[in-house]
Order: sequence, then structure tokens, then C-alpha cells
Amino acid sequence: MTTNTPPQWNPQSPEVLRDQRAAYDQLRERCPLAHSESQHYAVLRHAEVLQVLQDHHRFSSAVSQFPAVPNGYDPPQQTAYRDALDPFFAPERMARFEPVCRALSIATIREALALGSALEITQEFALPFAVRVQSAFLGWPTLLQDELLGWLRRSHAATRSGDRAQTSAVAQEFEDLVNRVRQARQHAPPTQDISSELMHTRVDGRLLDLRELASVLRNWTVGEVGTIAASIGILLHWLASHPDWQQRLRQEPALLPTAIDEVLRIDGPLVSNRRITSQATDLGGCPLPAGSRLSVNWIAANRDPRVFGDPDEFRMDRDPQLNLLYGAGIHVCPGAPLARLELRVLMEELLAHTSGITLSADHPPTRAVYPDAGYATLRLRLHPAIA
Repeated sequence: MTTNTPPQWNPQSPEVLRDQRAAYDQLRERCPLAHSESQHYAVLRHAEVLQVLQDHHRFSSAVSQFPAVPNGYDPPQQTAYRDALDPFFAPERMARFEPVCRALSIATIREALALGSALEITQEFALPFAVRVQSAFLGWPTLLQDELLGWLRRSHAATRSGDRAQTSAVAQEFEDLVNRVRQARQHAPPTQDISSELMHTRVDGRLLDLRELASVLRNWTVGEVGTIAASIGILLHWLASHPDWQQRLRQEPALLPTAIDEVLRIDGPLVSNRRITSQATDLGGCPLPAGSRLSVNWIAANRDPRVFGDPDEFRMDRDPQLNLLYGAGIHVCPGAPLARLELRVLMEELLAHTSGITLSADHPPTRAVYPDAGYATLRLRLHPAIA
């Protein structure tokens, strides 16, 4: 077997920050893995990423000292958590939530159109919608939505600062928020809303404790809000840049689910997830000692030309099973049905309520940088549909 030495790279170098996708593409073609001080071993090629996802015995998800429910665990704990939590995203639940999601989509779009000017999509449309829709799914009131939006901004700043004390303080804020939610619902019937039901959910016969609840709700809010907002920006930029497809999808909305997944394969809303080797092993010809930390790079894997010929080309006939947008294997994203519903419904209503979506010529978009993906700023004009 040929032994490869992963190339060294700096995820914070100006070249990488200028264009993450191009940097990941170049790295992937040099070697299946690359090494850096901050991200350890980045796994870049589709085949090696699949190996990691499908072998939890060698590549563990238990990478954090804090609870990360459910997918920050390995079986049997992960299985128990998933058995308890996956029903929250069952098809019948999604069907019940769709009218709520549609009403929120229409309200957000009408507010945007009423402004009558170009919108900064990331801050003025995508992020507020993502917070609203996730809060509605959980049954959280409007005042809590405002608090969550403020907390998300503080959390983002703390992550960027690299200050552990600041990050810890922000995490404690969220746990305090969850504790308030729990206390408010202590005596509520479990059928009141999803948050109330979660307070009564049992794993291995016991109720979730506060840290587990905070972890679940952090995933269902922070994790979902960030990726949904990034996805909306990516999709709207693509629609504005492809007026022919924009018009076709307006006329044939049934094509949206496939189109959305393909756009987000080309330009992913999430950079990476972590793993750790539970034993000495080999990946892509690279020897890895036990305890090696890995960063599974979704963007690089989903643009691998070995699997997706002409990866920048938008194609509706690609095999959906190869798209790693929501992961694969036992740790596939539990919230994927909700995310797909939210994005589909929002795009359906956006296309129905507009006659065109165009880029602002005066404000070129800027790309987000790691750990974010998509667009940091994106100014678009939404043209109302002709009555």
C-alpha cells in the first residue's frame, strides 16, 4: 500500500479565506487528506468521507467533552437518542407543520416586498426567517425569537474570537434560556408543543436532563438556523444568477426539491463536522494514530469530480444517493426532513410572489469565511409578481 503524507495547509490563509471552495478543490486534488494545526486532518475526497461516515467503530463521533445529542455519540448511546428524537421529524409531523411554515414564508416575503428596495439577504431575510421558522417548529413565542436572534449573534462573535471564556459564557446563556423554557413547561401537557413534548421524552426510560435538553435544542435552533440561513443565501444568489432556471422553476415548482439539493451540493451551506479515530488506522493511504482528530469536509467531498463529473455544472439527473448534503450512514442529519421542507416551501412561495430576483449591481456579494459558508453579504432585489 502506498503511504501518503497529507499536505500541510493553513485554513486561515488569505488564499483560503478569499475562496474556500476553490481552496478545498485544489487541496482535494493533491491528496485525500490535508493537515493543519487548527483543523487537524481534513478529509476531502468523497470516497474517504464515506469511509469515515460508514465506520463508526474506527471513526468516532464522540469528539466533544460536552453533550452533543444525538449525533455526538456512537452506538449504543447514539441509537437510543435517535430512537427517541427521530419521531419529531416523521412525515406526519412535517405534513402538520407545512401550513405553519408556508404562512411564515408568505409573511416574510410580503414584508420584504413591502420595503420596495434591495435587501441585504443574509441579515434582513434569511436569518430572521430561519429563526422564525425554527421557533415556530418548537412552539417558542416571538419574544423568545428575538432573544434567540441576539444570542446567535453573540455566539457567532464568541466563536470567531477563539476566547474560550467568552464561548463558555455564551453557552451558559443558552443553557439558562433552555432552563427557563423547561420551567415554563414543567406542568404543561406534553401535547402543548414540541418543546413541551421534548420535556417529557424518555431515553432508556429516563427523562433528558438539562444539559441534554440544551444540547438537543442547540442543535435544533443554532445548528438549523445557521445552515438554513446560509442555504437561503446560496439558493437566492443562484436563482438571481440563473434567470432561465429561475423562470423554469417558477413554472415547474415540482422540480424544486431536486434543484435545491443540487444547488447546495455545488455550494454547500456547512463546511465540516468532526470525528476522532478510536484506534490506529489508515485512511486514503495516510496512517492515522489513535486519537487523531478529523474534519470531514462536506464542501470538498460534494465537489469531488471522481463522483460528480463537472462538479460546478448544475444537473438534475445526478444520483441523489451520492449527495452528502445531509451526511450519510447512521449519523445522517436527523433534521433533514425539516430543513428540506422549510427550503422547499420558502422557495415555492418566493417564486410565486415575485416576477424576478436580481443581484444588486451596486453591492457585489462577499463570501463567508470558515467556520461559515455561503455569503457574508448578499444584496438582492425582489420584484413583485404582476397581479
